[in-house]
Amino acid sequence: MNALSRSDLARLVANHLPKSGFVNLGIGAPTQIGDFLPADTEVMLHSENGILNVGPKPPEGQEDWDLVNAGKMPVTLASGGSYFDSSMSFAMMRGGHIDVAILGAFEVSESGDLANWSTGEGNGQPPGIGGAIDLAVGARQIWVMMDHTTKEGQPRIVKSCSLPLTAVGVVKRIFTNMAIIDVTPQGLVLEALLQGVSAEEVQRLTGAPLVPAAIVRTFAA
Repeated sequence: MNALSRSDLARLVANHLPKSGFVNLGIGAPTQIGDFLPADTEVMLHSENGILNVGPKPPEGQEDWDLVNAGKMPVTLASGGSYFDSSMSFAMMRGGHIDVAILGAFEVSESGDLANWSTGEGNGQPPGIGGAIDLAVGARQIWVMMDHTTKEGQPRIVKSCSLPLTAVGVVKRIFTNMAIIDVTPQGLVLEALLQGVSAEEVQRLTGAPLVPAAIVRTFAA
């Protein structure tokens, strides 16, 4: 089965960002987007631990472990960037100052419900919803970046989420390793496909109906 790698998926999302604005990158796979921003972008990347204008990851061996993103991964600071405390960072997130937040997810429903928080693990790790709940209700748009299916091949895009929700009806666009899908009042619209992947294959791996766009684009790995 054709599927994008995580880095290729991050590049795809980076190339779909607006030309300017404030964009939050959620913990996990979305943080790689900072490595692929176009050279002419005026986007400023936000990290919820208190950084604005996050740059790409540093070269190996040049990490500054006092400069990390919310996932505790080393980053750089782009020209004009700034640091601030958590209260200021969350005020940005809750106050409608983030244009797009890009989050990972375990499940997204056909109506845009988002399930993306850890409910705890067998090793005793406690559950935690994190800053995603603040972004989900505060950012102007929520995009999701995730694999199209679980490791077991089960759909992550479903009619109704079975996992605890982070927020209801907030997701506007879904980028997976196979397709780009918009969440609309009329249902899930298949906007683009990875080259070599058919609409029928994507529908088979999706737990909710997909409506093809008038023109379904393709994108390369």
